Amino acid sequence: MPMTIIRRYLAGAGLCLAMTAGGFAMPAQAEVTAFKQAVAEAAARDADIAGFYRDTNYQPIWTGTDADDLARRQALLKAIETADDHGLPVARYDFDRLYSQLRAAHTPRALGMAEVALSKAFLSYARDLQTGVFVPTQLDEGIKREAPRRDRRSYLTNLIASEPNGYMRSLAPHTPEYVRLFKEKLRLEHIALAGGWGPTVQANKLEPGDRGTAVIALRDRLVALDYLQRSATAEYDTALKKAVQAFQLDHGLEADGIAGASTISEINRSPEDRLKSIMVAMERERWLNKPRGERHILVNLTDFHARIVDHDRVTFMTRSVIGKNRHDQRSPEFSDVMEHMVINPTWNVPRSIATKEYLPMLKRNPNAVSYLKLIDGRGRVVNRGAVDFNQFSAKSFPFDIKQPPSPRNALGLVKFMFPNRHNIYLHDTPSKSLFAREVRAFSHGCIRLQKPFEFAYNILARQESDPKGFFHSTLKTGRETQVDLDQPIPVHIIYRTAFTNAKGPVQYRRDIYGRDAKIWQAMVNEGVVLRSVQG
Repeated sequence: MPMTIIRRYLAGAGLCLAMTAGGFAMPAQAEVTAFKQAVAEAAARDADIAGFYRDTNYQPIWTGTDADDLARRQALLKAIETADDHGLPVARYDFDRLYSQLRAAHTPRALGMAEVALSKAFLSYARDLQTGVFVPTQLDEGIKREAPRRDRRSYLTNLIASEPNGYMRSLAPHTPEYVRLFKEKLRLEHIALAGGWGPTVQANKLEPGDRGTAVIALRDRLVALDYLQRSATAEYDTALKKAVQAFQLDHGLEADGIAGASTISEINRSPEDRLKSIMVAMERERWLNKPRGERHILVNLTDFHARIVDHDRVTFMTRSVIGKNRHDQRSPEFSDVMEHMVINPTWNVPRSIATKEYLPMLKRNPNAVSYLKLIDGRGRVVNRGAVDFNQFSAKSFPFDIKQPPSPRNALGLVKFMFPNRHNIYLHDTPSKSLFAREVRAFSHGCIRLQKPFEFAYNILARQESDPKGFFHSTLKTGRETQVDLDQPIPVHIIYRTAFTNAKGPVQYRRDIYGRDAKIWQAMVNEGVVLRSVQG
């Protein structure tokens, strides 16, 4: 709120003030009482706000006449008015209503009501900006993440102990990722308002040697996207091929330099499409606004990669396979802590797999999947020839199924454990060919690693002088061996269709499970808008 408007508002507030040598005195006692009663009444249904004002003897923090209250009002109204910079639902904080309520507050009671209205708007804004607009688990069954919600009263107590503008700025995540996403949002909005990246490419496939108007459109589009220097050629030449490859690498596509259907589809995406991904990523980053660990493991499901991160720098990366895009096999999003690895693991087949996949096979042929062992309730291996599997249903099937350690084991030769109720972990796999695929969603939910041994060496390097030698000496025994980690490592399984690197362009990936589409729709329903298409 401009200073002149604030002064005009104060002049018309209708307070009965008495001058003292030091400035303004408190209003008459009756007016103080009326103000306090109004605050108590307006805050009655919000325990946090009511408790705060009760503890502070119902003193104003927004509507008083001193410089601190004025600064807080100005800072809050400015923050709310620019909340869409962060992709927040500006309408939720109702700037116009607050402003009108302040200007119309000519009595102590009206001031008390405005006081609480400002606190409510502030708490909503502060929590939305710091830890997210939504409760993540309510958006999709595969999002198991708990946002790091702060105590609401702490926002009020911290505000009155801080410089208001600085405190408002401190609320947004200060992670390098959030800062870069924020900058990209502003950049894309500018591009969209300027008309975007030009005409789309009207072709199903283009490759080196092709010529014509579609090639020109591809060239122009890549020039606009900053992957190619401007030129007049109409041929799919070497420079264009390299530009296509660079684009493919930044968008998780097979970098063959051929503009096939999936590559052209991604090239034709509008700035508005990318803005949606950025704004959803910013909301997701707010859900992770907490220390992630100086060393941590980051698995981005849409990127099909797992990374070891040390002091915000990726020190190891490997391709991954994630869960199939089926309702009961999609990999969930959550954070936990890796406590140990198991070398030469036994695969304890999940009951869902045992009953849905293996029981029908056993009914057809009792000797099917002979490499698996059936275990009864007393831990004994079952003689398949003595069992009539047709008598069992998925509910009544009485056996556990296990696969002993071996190179053919479904978990491969090592698994990395962060015990969780979702029964998700990282592991090796004998199915190596899947890592060559562009889209790698083939598992039942767990995360398979292309380079599990190297992953293990990196983890063990913190506690073994010869991590590779230790790992292989244990592996050669053929026995299942648990290796505890001296320093447990946080694991964050995330889902980002837009993410950044310290250097280079923002990376974009496809919404493999459709989760970002759900989040974006929830944002729209809450009042989030694309500034580039408003009006």
